Amino acid sequence: MDHAERIKRRDAIIPLLKDPDPEVRLSASTALEALEAAESLEEVFDRLKRGDRATKVAAIYALGRIGDERVLPILYYCAGRPEEDIRCAAVKVLGELARPDALATLLEKLQDPAVTVRALAIEALSRYRNPSLAAKLVPFLEANDGILDAEAALALGRIGGAAGATLSDAVIKLLSSPFDKTRAAAATALAQLP
Repeated sequence: MDHAERIKRRDAIIPLLKDPDPEVRLSASTALEALEAAESLEEVFDRLKRGDRATKVAAIYALGRIGDERVLPILYYCAGRPEEDIRCAAVKVLGELARPDALATLLEKLQDPAVTVRALAIEALSRYRNPSLAAKLVPFLEANDGILDAEAALALGRIGGAAGATLSDAVIKLLSSPFDKTRAAAATALAQLP
């Protein structure tokens, strides 16, 4: 199916999202998702090369929906781009895919100059549920910025770690953080830690 045909079908289905019948709305939503997923890698890659920044970011998320190993080299390239929003999108998608071969790139992004990219890398690493990653995330508990410390607490709560009591003590300290997000994350993490 070519791009014009996909657009025609999508435009025909969209009004059904407001249908009075909930079953029709659900079917329309499912059909739209299927049409988006059918987008070919070549079309997405073309949008990534030729589009403006917003189009490129949307294309990166589309790569995540395609999700097979063919998208990984493109996502790695995007994770290394100078534009922060492009790096953010690529790191987020790599985390959602949680492919073993993406782990090295995500670990590298823990050193990214942009705080947002580092926070997304922390979140992405938590999706691996690998307790051996805890040692890489514990230092971020000391960030005292309301972003990295919060993400690290949540990630550590999800994946746990070998030093359970020591980790628990470090997270307990965050309960008195001046940042609301950090205090909330610490409470959540304490409930999740093994």
